[in-house]
Amino acid sequence: MRISVIGCGYLGAVHAAAMAELGHEVVGIDVDERKIAALAGGKPFFFEPGLPEILTSATASGRLRFSTDIAEAAEAEVHFLAVGTPQSAETGAADVSFVDAAFTALLPHLADGALVVGKSTVPVGTAGRLAEQLGADAPSARLVWNPEFLREGFAVSDTLSPDRLVYGVAEGDDHAASVLDRLYRAAIEAGTPRIVTDYATAELVKVASNAFLATKISFINAMSQIAEATGADVTALADAMGHDDRIGRRFLNAGVGFGGGCLPKDIRGFIARADELGLGDTFAFLGEVDEINLRQRRRVVDLAVQDLDGSADGKRIAVLGVTFKPDSDDVRDSPALDIAVQLQGLGADVVITDPEGLDNARARVPALASVPTTREALLGADLVILATEWREYRTLDPEAAGRLMGERRIIDGRNVLDPAAWRAAGWHYRGIGRS
Repeated sequence: MRISVIGCGYLGAVHAAAMAELGHEVVGIDVDERKIAALAGGKPFFFEPGLPEILTSATASGRLRFSTDIAEAAEAEVHFLAVGTPQSAETGAADVSFVDAAFTALLPHLADGALVVGKSTVPVGTAGRLAEQLGADAPSARLVWNPEFLREGFAVSDTLSPDRLVYGVAEGDDHAASVLDRLYRAAIEAGTPRIVTDYATAELVKVASNAFLATKISFINAMSQIAEATGADVTALADAMGHDDRIGRRFLNAGVGFGGGCLPKDIRGFIARADELGLGDTFAFLGEVDEINLRQRRRVVDLAVQDLDGSADGKRIAVLGVTFKPDSDDVRDSPALDIAVQLQGLGADVVITDPEGLDNARARVPALASVPTTREALLGADLVILATEWREYRTLDPEAAGRLMGERRIIDGRNVLDPAAWRAAGWHYRGIGRS
């Protein structure tokens, strides 16, 4: 099928390349000439495992091309809206102005019977509003809302082999669903669950899922503080809780908290939308979920000060990892980067390192000292904080690392190290909520 993808940021670039990999003819469109030039050259402007390979393959085959001209979408049968919905600094709500602008720009180029497919994460009610506009300006076209569920580091596989497909369609619009079935035929034939529902439900699935996930993470982080106060071990606690099928073990890991461009933004946007609907009291608990997450960062800073005998001033602290998760270069709302900044504010001599995120970290916080290797970061440090669980940090040799340090002190901010092994190597080891 002939497809256009409007917006070639993280979501759009991955979606365009994956659709071409599945055999569709795709044009990716964005107003940012820098992004388009990079993608057309087969070089993503962000780090995502597996994307360079399918991007190169798809562009070389001729099935994928990129442009800054929205008119090049005119021949497409299906148009994906994949532009960003950043958080408003004033209200915390999702800013849908980019979605509206892309939709309005696309309208004059819609062929008869075209399908417009929303991928962006938007406040509930947005699809219904756009459907009304589509009915007035391009009555032969149809709108579907098809939310994305990408995990950074796994976005390519999540697109090619999704864990679910959700279609939000107008009542009785079986044709729109059948078009998406053709697009996603490989996934459907592989047994991917397919849910066809209304616009509002489809819009809510992504934000509801992220709000629930954030609640689960914040719950175990709150429990980590109880564990520290009582001498319990939050990791063993989570293991025991995880055997309950109603709860499960995944994402029940205490640590420095969540970050990135989705979870924090989505729960804040959900709170703002609930307020608009007069349901603010019902979802007030999400504000505490957010606050627990932020307190966890401050908790790590407090633990660092304790381990440095009450003052971080003048102490060299190595922070391993600045991205919000491994296998990504994303430092948006990163707990790791926030911790580094807070410690520097207390007078510490902070040095950061990360396999992929240093350029983005330097752009956001140029005053932080950074080095490209773990060895350079550890050299002469009084304390090391493992803040992002990259494999190279999870597999550090405690004896070899100790020989580089000024003092053998470590805060395992992700609870991924073996405490016994590190203590046996002479380290003062501290996990999060671990006895």
